[in-house]
Amino acid sequence: MGKGLLDLEKHFAFYGAYHSNRINIAIHMVFVWPIFFTALLMLYFTPSLFNLPHLNFFLFGNHFVLVLNFGFLLALIYSVFYVCLDVKAGSLAALLCAICWVASSFIASRLGFSLAWKVVLVAQILCWTVQFIGHGIFEGRAPALLDNLVQAFIMAPFFVLLEVHNFILISRIPLPLQTMLYNWYFKLLQALQTFFGYEPYSGFHAIVQAKIEAEINEWQDQKQKLIS
Repeated sequence: MGKGLLDLEKHFAFYGAYHSNRINIAIHMVFVWPIFFTALLMLYFTPSLFNLPHLNFFLFGNHFVLVLNFGFLLALIYSVFYVCLDVKAGSLAALLCAICWVASSFIASRLGFSLAWKVVLVAQILCWTVQFIGHGIFEGRAPALLDNLVQAFIMAPFFVLLEVHNFILISRIPLPLQTMLYNWYFKLLQALQTFFGYEPYSGFHAIVQAKIEAEINEWQDQKQKLIS
């Protein structure tokens, strides 16, 4: 169990206390990773940080260049941090970070800066706006970024992956569809053995759920005191 910045149990409980409504959770599942992706897309246009040859690739018959710039550095920092939080789930998140870096580099090279910054601006405004709506209307609580910027910008993509399991449990999804989702993700995430039901360690979800409920109760008590 990690301590401080790497205390997965503590941070996931804090995150869960702000994301207990199934609609709000679904919104974050859809809109958190695009924020990271479009940030990498914009950072593609930053200069190289290392005096190394660029990496040339072909994708769908199109040539593009991978540059070891601030986009690469951001993806690397996120990847290393996630692996430090939890090796198995963190490795999956690190793989997704790498895929985002490569894919965003490809798209950025095709769009060019003059169009890319407009796409990024629209995407960022849309993603952040929808998440604020999710908190304001469905969760009924201000987003965590107002209390913990580090968690909002660095940990959220990782926690979204861990939330997929909880989302299916609390959602009223028909059993056949649940089965299909489980099977689809099982094939995608074989490196994690079985992603759904995965715990960083035995009893993790139970401990975190208890902390989430305690955090929510404390917030509700404080809110009630302010009202009275």
